[in-house]
Amino acid sequence: MNTLSSTGEALIKSFEKLALAAYRDSGGLWTIGWGHRGPEAFEGATCTPAEAETWFQADAFVVERAVDSALKMHCTQPQFDALCSFAYNVGVGNFEHSTLLALVNERKWPLAADQFIRWDHVDGEVSAGLKRRRLAERAMFLGSPEWKQISELIA
Repeated sequence: MNTLSSTGEALIKSFEKLALAAYRDSGGLWTIGWGHRGPEAFEGATCTPAEAETWFQADAFVVERAVDSALKMHCTQPQFDALCSFAYNVGVGNFEHSTLLALVNERKWPLAADQFIRWDHVDGEVSAGLKRRRLAERAMFLGSPEWKQISELIA
């Protein structure tokens, strides 16, 4: 069974950022902690860093299991981490029905990698933050160390 590495966790957290007070994300959903959208996220909600970490670990576990279950073949740790970051952000359902996953399962690595960058829109508009995240995920998926430099750029 594949698990998210500390590098994969670092990628996710570099984009989610820690929010101790609930806010509406770019899609208008209440979010708190490390991108957590559960019942704990509502207008006026706050959390401690420990609560945020607990929610992150639970959310990441759900994503790990979903990505692992959806894969029909073995992939590298960087590929798995990039796919988990993607699924953490777009949601498990979107990941499971994505062309990205289909191409990964067909072992069409370059075509699969290019699918990341197709998911950079919010309400029909390109989001600079999502574009940067997708480029970092794509770089990690391809095994390039440049994912770290991309994730550190200021949007």
